[in-house]
Amino acid sequence: MSVTAHVAGETLELFPERAAFWPRRRTLFVADAHFGKAAAFRAGGIPVPSGTTNAALRRLDTLIDVTGAARVVFLGDFLHAREGRAPETLQVLSEWRARRSHIELLLVRGNHDRRAGDPDSGLIIHCVDAPHVEPPFAFAHYPTPSDSGYVFAGHIHPSVSLYGGARQSERLPCFWFGARAGVLPAFGEFTGFVDVPVTEGDQVWVIAGAEIRQVTGAAA
Repeated sequence: MSVTAHVAGETLELFPERAAFWPRRRTLFVADAHFGKAAAFRAGGIPVPSGTTNAALRRLDTLIDVTGAARVVFLGDFLHAREGRAPETLQVLSEWRARRSHIELLLVRGNHDRRAGDPDSGLIIHCVDAPHVEPPFAFAHYPTPSDSGYVFAGHIHPSVSLYGGARQSERLPCFWFGARAGVLPAFGEFTGFVDVPVTEGDQVWVIAGAEIRQVTGAAA
């Protein structure tokens, strides 16, 4: 179930599937999909499960259907690496795109996109460098404040560690909205997490399974 957040004067819906929706522009935001990462790992001799791209695209399909999104904006790192351009990965992406040909796709290039290269032209993804400005937001990959607008980004795979009364702790992925920049959780698998430096006034929404809960800086 989604929750509503108010950021830079706009209303956003945050989903436990690790994506955000901007209703006014019918735009779904996804950060750090890292498609082909498992294939890149296997090419390097690391035994990881297959099927992660299919699973991620099924989540994306669900989000598109639930929100009625007309556009998906990838906030960097669409592909993980050149080694991830395995035929089976590219085929899965191509078949998905054929089913979703009516959806506009925009990629704001990230650091992995520089190495992996832009997606194949057949996927019909408009690729741009940051910042891509659509007031009040500036779409980017790195969460570096910009005079162009409130930055919407990814890159750091944000998480927070929550602590209980019995000294137990759990690290959870999160949405992190600071004063001038907001960071989405990584959409892809095998991405890892980095705890973020939450300060007073930040909005932090943690993902716990199928739920999203807001926490304060003191609780994180």
